[in-house]
This record gives sequence, C-alpha cells and structure tokens, in this order.
Amino acid sequence: MSDFSTARGKMVDGQVRPSDVTDHRIIDAMLALPREVFVPEDRRALAYLDLDLDVSEKGAPKRFLIKPMVLAKMVQAADIKSTDNVLVVGCATGYTAALVAKLAGRVTATEGDKALAAKAAGILATLGLGQVSVVNAAASEGAPASAPYDAIILEGATEVVPELLYRQLGDQGRLVGVFAMSTPRAMLVTHSHADFGDRPLFDASAPILPGLERPAAFVF
Repeated sequence: MSDFSTARGKMVDGQVRPSDVTDHRIIDAMLALPREVFVPEDRRALAYLDLDLDVSEKGAPKRFLIKPMVLAKMVQAADIKSTDNVLVVGCATGYTAALVAKLAGRVTATEGDKALAAKAAGILATLGLGQVSVVNAAASEGAPASAPYDAIILEGATEVVPELLYRQLGDQGRLVGVFAMSTPRAMLVTHSHADFGDRPLFDASAPILPGLERPAAFVF
C-alpha cells in the first residue's frame, strides 16, 4: 500500500467517520479518490491533513481545497442522488467536483481562475470523470446554462446571500455552503415552489470564495 493510500485511509477514519458522516457512498468515494493529484507537487505531503489546503500557483490569487471533514459533512447534507444535476461553485483544482461526480448523474463546476479551471478539467479528464463540465466563471454567477440544479455546493464560504445561485436551484433543490455573515456556519438552503428556507448544519470555517466577499464599507 502506498503512503498516499495509507494517508487516505487515515483521513477517512480520523476525520470523516468520527464527524457523523455515515453515507457509505461518500466514504467509498473519498477512499478511492487520489486527493494528492489535485494538489501542487510541492504540497502533496499535505493532501490528507485536516486543513484548508492552498492549491494556487505561485503568484496567483489564493484558492483552496476545503477541509475534508467539512466537505464530507456538506456533501452528506446535500443528499445527492444518482440522477441529480449538481453545481460545484469555486471548484479550484476539482477535488470536490470529482467527489460529487461519484454520487451524481451530471456535474458542472465553476472556477473563476482561468488557469485553475483548465487544470481542474485536465485532472478530471485524466481520472475518467467525463460527466463533469468545468466552466470558467465567477463564483457569484454560477452556471445558468446547465440549470436548474438539484444541488449546489460551495467550495468555500460566502459573506453575502448568493441570490444568483439561489435562482439556479430547481424545485426541491438544495444549496450547501459555509455562510460567514456573522458566526461562520455550514448552512442548508432549500427551494420549494417560490420559497427558500435555510437551517444551520454545524459551525464551520472556510476561505471566502472570490466574488462572494462582503462589499467594502465606505470610509469617510
């Protein structure tokens, strides 16, 4: 067994299972996916640690893969079915999109950094995950051309209500992400007919997605 395979098992057994993640599909997918290939070579030793992992290239804006435990709990809360059409917002190098592709029927992933979007598309293709489409688009925009979505997952936090993303949810659709307007919490937003409801899932932190920051306050 390789060192990465061992680390993958320890990640699942030490971070994911103890956090009430019981969906065997998520556990099996995390055990199968080589998270290290989504990480720059000089940081691959960090691929399975309990942290938000910087995967940006030198000199580029910071982009992260969020903590495995936070991701697993959010994906479980999204209740993804094998026929679902899912949007992953701010996919960075594509790990979350790959994980969701193991559960869903169709996946669209957005990434605002053009070079990173191309890298994600290349990794996903190499892994044979052709059902994932990577779109170079700002986090706030989503991907309306492939809507409506049964589920939307934010690969990071938002400091604003992402109204354009809400509009891309289908009826009975679910959006999951870390909302950092005050106390950062993972939230589940549901769409039923013309109404949206939300409920807190668990306290969590994650890097803010570019484009979903709080507007700068005016200073006299």
